[in-house]
Amino acid sequence: MKNVMIEKKITIADIDDESLRSLYQTAFPEEEQIPWSDLMRLVEEMPLDFTAYYEDKQFVGLTIVLPIKSDKRQASPLNWFWYFAVHEDWRGKGYGQQILNQLIKHYDNQTIVLDMESPEQPCENLEQRKRRQAFYIRNGFRDTYVYRTYNDITFTIMIKGEGTFTMQDWDYIVEKLKQFWWPSDIKE
Repeated sequence: MKNVMIEKKITIADIDDESLRSLYQTAFPEEEQIPWSDLMRLVEEMPLDFTAYYEDKQFVGLTIVLPIKSDKRQASPLNWFWYFAVHEDWRGKGYGQQILNQLIKHYDNQTIVLDMESPEQPCENLEQRKRRQAFYIRNGFRDTYVYRTYNDITFTIMIKGEGTFTMQDWDYIVEKLKQFWWPSDIKE
């Protein structure tokens, strides 16, 4: 069993960390990225949980989670797993599983939501999408059968925790994000 990885909370002071920027810019398709400068501004302005993971001193991966507190429109708190990536040198070695285990433990007994490229949409990386969805299902997530399309990419929304998840819940999450950032060229 590997040791628990070291977690480092990322702040605006880490904006020049090239390993973070490089992984972010290579792990996610450009059309799914928030420009790095905008993302760093959001790290400062939003209640984001941006974390880097290290095995000894080697950078392994990153996660960005948006915790959303309950209010009059959202009965219970939820956590949107926004970005999750493992450096390509560490993929396929159990580190993604270890990071996800740490995240699930951190948000124990709380609802977790994520969106991923739908394995139902015809695409070039269909097998990768299917493996990704199977990974989340093995770890207790379930498909909500709520889909959202942005710039011709269909996302399926998955949940871990009690209850159901509706399009109104997704719209609420997006509404929270739009308070801080939303690209003018996004096509819904």
